[in-house]
Amino acid sequence: MNDVARILVVDDEAQLTRVLRTGLKSRGYDVRTASDGMTALETFNEWQPDLVITDLAMPVMDGLELCRQLRAVSQLPIIVLSAKGEEKTKIEALDIGADDFVTKPFGVDELFARVRAALRRSPSTATQPTKQLEVGVFRADLESRHVTVEGREIHLTPKEFDLLTYFMTNAGKVLTHRTLLRAIWGGNYVDQNEYLRVFVGQLRKKVEPEGSKPRYILTEPWVGYRFEPGTSEA
Repeated sequence: MNDVARILVVDDEAQLTRVLRTGLKSRGYDVRTASDGMTALETFNEWQPDLVITDLAMPVMDGLELCRQLRAVSQLPIIVLSAKGEEKTKIEALDIGADDFVTKPFGVDELFARVRAALRRSPSTATQPTKQLEVGVFRADLESRHVTVEGREIHLTPKEFDLLTYFMTNAGKVLTHRTLLRAIWGGNYVDQNEYLRVFVGQLRKKVEPEGSKPRYILTEPWVGYRFEPGTSEA
């Protein structure tokens, strides 16, 4: 047994899978490939990878169905590859449970950086029973609802606290508008994007450095938000 991360690459473009396999192997990962979702599921069950990179448009079983079936049995990180113009499908994949996306054409260095980030945060801190959340420069006490950013106390409303702690437990992931609205406000609010935008704006005013571009709560255009918690000096 060894602790080398296992990565399953799923795409029906043979040239792309060869490039990704070569690049990932050169960075020390154990890699297998599949050309469709059905084969990928068989490989998943047999091999138990640590992370899956999948295209969305594929024969036999597409990337959406693959994400749905993987998420039903596992919380492993899933990164989807999407072509420009597939915004609706990409958002659906993220809503189903994919963690991140990279738009084709992409630089392999960007994809590999996303892979490293996804593996670092797996398993999710959300699975760890705790009364304290600590991620990057953010600290939150789930009982007292006390929050600090870089040691500075932040006073939040109840919904702002719920939104921030959801971001914290999903740090680094792309969270769609619908995912956030469903998680914080419930299913009746999934189409209220303006509602979410107002609360994110209020939260940014309290946690972001004054007068700067957003550093922690980043907008993913037309999709949702990504929370990057910064790096603690401690």
